[in-house]
Amino acid sequence: MKNLITTLFIYFLVILFLCNKHSKYVVGFRPQRRGGRSTRFYDFKSFFFLLQVQTTRVTKLCNTKEIPTINGMYPGPVVYAQEDDKVIVRVTNESPYNITIHWHGIRQRLSCWSDGPSYITQCPIQTGQNFTYEFTLVQQKGTFFWHAHVSWLRATVYGAIVVYPKNGVPYPFNFPYEEHIIILGEFWMKDMVQIEQAVLASGGAPPPADAFTINGQPGPNYNCSADDIFKIYAVPGKTYLLRLINAALNQEHFFAIANHRLTIVEVDAEYTKPLTTDQVMLGPGQTLNVLVTADKHIAKYSMAMGPYQSAKNVSFQNITAIAYFQYFGATANDLSLPAALPHFDDNLAAKTVMDGLRSLNPVTVPKDIDRNLFVTIGLNVQKCRSKNPQKDCQAKDGGVMAASMNNISFSKPNISILEAYYKNISGYFTQDFPRVPLKFYDFVNGAPNNPPNDTNSLNGTRTYVLDYGTKVQLILQDTSTVSTENHPIHLHGYSFYVVGYGTGNYDPDTANFNLVDPPYMNTIGVPVGGWAAIRFVADNPGAWFMHCHLEIHLSWGLSVVLIVKNGEGPLERLPHPPKDLPRC
Repeated sequence: MKNLITTLFIYFLVILFLCNKHSKYVVGFRPQRRGGRSTRFYDFKSFFFLLQVQTTRVTKLCNTKEIPTINGMYPGPVVYAQEDDKVIVRVTNESPYNITIHWHGIRQRLSCWSDGPSYITQCPIQTGQNFTYEFTLVQQKGTFFWHAHVSWLRATVYGAIVVYPKNGVPYPFNFPYEEHIIILGEFWMKDMVQIEQAVLASGGAPPPADAFTINGQPGPNYNCSADDIFKIYAVPGKTYLLRLINAALNQEHFFAIANHRLTIVEVDAEYTKPLTTDQVMLGPGQTLNVLVTADKHIAKYSMAMGPYQSAKNVSFQNITAIAYFQYFGATANDLSLPAALPHFDDNLAAKTVMDGLRSLNPVTVPKDIDRNLFVTIGLNVQKCRSKNPQKDCQAKDGGVMAASMNNISFSKPNISILEAYYKNISGYFTQDFPRVPLKFYDFVNGAPNNPPNDTNSLNGTRTYVLDYGTKVQLILQDTSTVSTENHPIHLHGYSFYVVGYGTGNYDPDTANFNLVDPPYMNTIGVPVGGWAAIRFVADNPGAWFMHCHLEIHLSWGLSVVLIVKNGEGPLERLPHPPKDLPRC
């Protein structure tokens, strides 16, 4: 009997090893097939702060703290699926904090209720409650990610989504020997909720992260982190697919591998023509798939993550996070070869890669535009109205920091905008967001910059309404009020064609547009002191958040909601809200 038990136990370990062999680079739940159709079921439990038995204690940078996680994992579990699968995720909140989950890059076709941004498409899931997200991956495949979309909890509440092509459909490049997920992040030693509250109360800028991380590990450049290193063990001569995700909170990043070139084959879960480069830059919210071949001599090579900081007079973390791309045959004691990263303010390095991106094949770009929008993006300094200005007004010249689109800082309501719109509840938002700036001037070189006298913005919960099927062109223009800066702008519910991209003020007479094979993205880095032109068809009804993915800018109001009306057909109308939709 004892031998039988031993044999069964060994058999179980072998099966477990074989099941995990194909996903050894990932953590998470494997999909469960139910019945004849492809439906993925997941059960998330959010393990959060303070006095919860499910809290997750981590030790980093010589300190131990508790952080909010999903299922006790940091980064969180990977969601696997295939193109056109239906995904069902139940999120149970066992924390003392409100929570929502956003499925970044998933277009949520006719499932706006499951998009996740707090007070936009849903009220938060409160303590002890749960909510089931349901969506179908309609014609979508590639690398996505999920993250918290309330407060600054996404600093640790995030994970990858990997959507494979349908069975029998190959990649448009040679199949790699292995695939690895690499998530870029930031880590703070203090409580993130307390940091957020303190920053917003002060009216000033946020503190820099205490460390950058690669798959949750800071690497040997940081205190007490010599063993906190993510590693990829590479077979000489083999090619690897790296799924890069920037889940950082407030910093854009360069990424490179020592002595190796990276070939971009996918951006924001859409295939591209191969583009080979020495390094890449990802803003928060952006994903890149790159191929790298282990074609150098046997050694241990650094994978490096460092800051791209385009704004002026901003404090930031400047210590590089390190992981290892280690060839088999190299030893643990070998010194790692360093990776060369651009200087932190190298705008050309960031722009050069974007200039080279093209969709894999010619695409159908909207040409007969129905609605032209021109939206300025930037920072503001509001006048101080506090009785304690030294404590509450710590921005430049004693003001209060803000951010805006078309000089309007977005104020979140205390009810979901989608629910208020669907149920025709008045008083929570207006439909008067201007389609052009309230005032035109030299946005890049002559912006108002005498804070806080001429740098104020208006406040409001303003939305812009589009009829179903509208062909939209949107110009996003950076401004120099306070500082020019590269802004990663994310549009929920859609991907869009980036038809134009340049420096300076947008000029329709001189702008060069690519209407043949522009990249198809969901997060565009509007260049520092420049502009980007995007096009899409408004064919997905709902209330869709468009915002800067630098979390501090979102907190300051750099966002707007686009409401897309129902169409006439049965597959052009927003369905009823789910029965378990959280209440405010």
